[in-house]
Amino acid sequence: MQQAGDFDLVAQHLIPGYASLARLGVALLAASPCASRPGAPVLVAGCGTGAELVEARAQRPDWQVTALDPSATMLAAARARLGPAPAEAIQWCQARVEDLEGNERFAGALSVLVLQSLPDDGTKLTFLSALARSLEPGAQLLLVDLMAAERSPLQVQVQEAWLGFQRASGLGDLDDPLAAPTHGLHPIGLSRLTSLLNAAGFGDPARVFQALDVEGFLIQRAA
Repeated sequence: MQQAGDFDLVAQHLIPGYASLARLGVALLAASPCASRPGAPVLVAGCGTGAELVEARAQRPDWQVTALDPSATMLAAARARLGPAPAEAIQWCQARVEDLEGNERFAGALSVLVLQSLPDDGTKLTFLSALARSLEPGAQLLLVDLMAAERSPLQVQVQEAWLGFQRASGLGDLDDPLAAPTHGLHPIGLSRLTSLLNAAGFGDPARVFQALDVEGFLIQRAA
């Protein structure tokens, strides 16, 4: 949707509370049984421009973080954002989660605004299954995604409010569907997400964040 340089700025205009989302996600994962261990290995799946990496360094500098993204441009932006870092603190990896060996080496993972870009034709399940395989039994995933609303008579109002929020934040003409920031994404509802997570080897999601149609969940891999 955006170039790496303005990804976070646009996301702040799109999502109420986005500026604090990385801080919340890291704090939640840091309190989990597995990732609370000193020096725990943690995966940031789809690290983008590095918001979660900055917070991980601030809150848990002892974590051994793997920053994963298929985009060389995003990885370069994240590296520049973090500046000099101890060589052992972050492992940079240009790859997809599906490319990982899946040897249960991570004590926790964060995946923010990634699943929404994948079609629900088996690709979402493949992504979630790869995440589950990469985690220790009992480890937790913080997942944030654009969600499709469950049936509600108020959903039209919610959609109008979100467009109004985006316009008030200074985004361009959203009347053209092809220009809308959500064009080309593949949101799913909570019941479908739960089904996919269970099939991938996770328990049911616990909602920890919601801003209009963007929701965050804490999810635990089955022991």
